[in-house]
Amino acid sequence: MIEIKRLPEFDEWLDGLKDNMTRIRLNRRLDKVQRGNWGDIKPLQDGVWEMREFFGAGWRMYYIQHGDVVIVMLGGGEKSTQKDDIKKAVKLSKTLED
Repeated sequence: MIEIKRLPEFDEWLDGLKDNMTRIRLNRRLDKVQRGNWGDIKPLQDGVWEMREFFGAGWRMYYIQHGDVVIVMLGGGEKSTQKDDIKKAVKLSKTLED
């Protein structure tokens, strides 16, 4: 089973979503990842990856992976805020390296 660690920034983003069904669907996606079903993912830059969900606003969740079994959730956003969300995720991932 894959271990998922969630940074406070990720939980703040997810908890701040107004639509309860969106939160449920995104949490279900993380449940699937824990069982090894990654779904649609895409490498971005500097070790940051994107999980893509094609419903609603086109949700994205950003993460880094450590080894084979641990991923760290950095943040998320909509397709419309993707560029800024990626910048934030990359910046946050670099603070974890220190």
